[in-house]
Amino acid sequence: MTQPNWRKSVVYQIYPKSFYSPEGNATGSIKGVTAKLDYLAELGIEYIWMTPVYKSPQNDNGYDVSDYYAIDPSYGTMDDLDELVREAEARGIGLMMDIVVNHSSTEHEWFQKSLAGDERYRDYYIWRDEPTNWESKFGGNAWKYDEASGQYYLHLFDVTQADLNWENEQMREDVYEMMRFWRDKGIKGFRLDVINLISKQQDFPEDDSDGRKFYTDGPRIHEYLKEMNREVFDGHDVITVGEMSSTTLDHCVRYSSPDERELSMTFSFHHLKVDYPNGEKFVAAPFDFVQLKDIMSTWQEGMHGKGWNAIFWCNHDQPRVVSRFGNDTDHRVESAKMLATVLHGLQGTPYIYQGEEIGMTNPGFDSLDEYRDIETLNVYKLKREQGVSHEDMMAAIKQKSRDNSRTPMQWDATPHAGFTSGTPWINVAPNYADVNVETALDDPNSVFYHYKNLISLRKELDVLTDGDYTILTPDALDIWAYTRKTEHEEVLVVANFYGPETTYEIPAGFSQAEVVSHNYDVPQLDGTTLSLRAYEAIMFYKRNA
Repeated sequence: MTQPNWRKSVVYQIYPKSFYSPEGNATGSIKGVTAKLDYLAELGIEYIWMTPVYKSPQNDNGYDVSDYYAIDPSYGTMDDLDELVREAEARGIGLMMDIVVNHSSTEHEWFQKSLAGDERYRDYYIWRDEPTNWESKFGGNAWKYDEASGQYYLHLFDVTQADLNWENEQMREDVYEMMRFWRDKGIKGFRLDVINLISKQQDFPEDDSDGRKFYTDGPRIHEYLKEMNREVFDGHDVITVGEMSSTTLDHCVRYSSPDERELSMTFSFHHLKVDYPNGEKFVAAPFDFVQLKDIMSTWQEGMHGKGWNAIFWCNHDQPRVVSRFGNDTDHRVESAKMLATVLHGLQGTPYIYQGEEIGMTNPGFDSLDEYRDIETLNVYKLKREQGVSHEDMMAAIKQKSRDNSRTPMQWDATPHAGFTSGTPWINVAPNYADVNVETALDDPNSVFYHYKNLISLRKELDVLTDGDYTILTPDALDIWAYTRKTEHEEVLVVANFYGPETTYEIPAGFSQAEVVSHNYDVPQLDGTTLSLRAYEAIMFYKRNA
C-alpha cells in the first residue's frame, strides 16, 4: 500500500466498543476487530479507522485519554493491537489510529502533575485566574475551578477533559513523540480529533457568543499542523485526516492542500447541520434538502484541485443516515443504497461507518434510561432546567443522540445480534433479526453488495477521483443530479431523495450510457425522460472520444 493510492481508497470506521466481543463481554474488543477482518476485506475497504482504544476512564467513550501509550484493558492488550496491525496488513488493510490531543483526561499523569503545581507540567494545560463566558460543547461554562491553586482550567468538552496548551513547545514535542511511537508500530493513518481547536486566542476574549470563534481555526493552527507534519508524517507512508469543528472552506483548502504540507484530507460537518433549526441540534426537525445539496456542492467545487475532502454520512457522533436523510421503514434498503450512491459518486475519500453498509438504523429508544452518551444526558438535564418538555427532549434525542450510531453492530439474528454472548453495554436496535450482516451476505441485492460495487467502481473509474463536479438540480425539491467529468470520462448521478415518484430529463449523451450502479432492476427511461421510483438512484458512465 503506497501513499498515492489513498485517493482511490475507502475507509471503514470502527467504534470498537460496539463492534464485536468474541470474549462475551459488555463491550467490544480489539480481538473482535481482528476476528472480522475477512468480512471487511470482502467489502473491499483499504483502511480501518478505529476510535480510541487508549487507557481511559471512559467518561467520553475513550476520547478522554489517561495514557496515550497504553491500551485500555476493556479493549485488550498491546499484543492484541500488534496482532490486528499484522493481520490487517496481510489483507491489504491499513490501520488508522484516532489521535486526541486537543485535550486529555484529567486522570492523565500530565494533568495530575499540573494540578500538583509541577513546574514542567503546570503549563501543559490552560489555567486562568478568572473564567470567561466560553461555553463547553457539552453544555455549561468551559472553565472548572481548582480550589487548591485558586485557578480555573479550560475544558471545551467534558469537565474531565482538560484542554492541552499548545503554546507550550515541550508539550507539543511530547505529543509528536507519542505519535511517532504509533507510526513506528506500523500504523498507516491518523485521524486527528477536533484538531482545528488546538490553537486558542491567548487573551481569551469575551463577547455575546459562546466563544468558539476565538479558538476555531485559531491563530497558530496552520503553524502547528506544519510542525506536526515535519515531526511525524513527512517521509512516511501514512494518511491523515483532521476532524474540523465549525471550520471554513478556505481553511480546509489550506489544511489539505499538498503544497501546504499539513494533512491529507479534512472532515467538515456543515452538511450534517441541515436538520438543526436555527443552529439548535437537540430539536426534532426534518432536514433541508436544498441546503444539503448546496453545502455539499460548495465543498465539492471549492476543494476541487486545491484540497481533498473526506466524504461521509455517518460516524460515532452522528445519527444513522438511513434514519436521518432516508426512510428507515418502508424503503430502508432503497434509501440506504440511494444515499450510498450519491456519496460515493462525489470527489473525496469515502468513509463508511460500521453498520452503514448493511443499512443499520437509529434504535428509536423510548426511555432516557437506555441512553449512555454524556452529551445526551447533559443536554437533557440542561434543557429540562430551561423548561423544555420531556416529550420534546425525547423526540430530539431519538433523532439526534450520538447513541443512535453506537448501538452494537448487528452480525446475525441470535440474541444481542451476535455482538456478544453477554449483556451489551447499550441495547441492540430492535430490528436486528432482519437487519444484520448474515442476512446481507446471503442476499445478492443487499445494501452490502451495493456498497461493495461502489467501492470497486472508485478503484476502476478515474473520473470518480479526478472529475469536475457540476450540480444539475440545485433548486429541485426532490432530485439531486450531478455530473463528474474529465477529458475522457463522464459520470451522471441521479437520485430521488423522497418517496413519491418523479421524473428527470437526463442530459444529452447519457441515454445510451452504461448503468454502473442502480438500486432497482432496470431504469425507467423513455428517450431522455427518466422516471424515478421511491428513493431511486442511478449512476451512468460513459467514455468520451
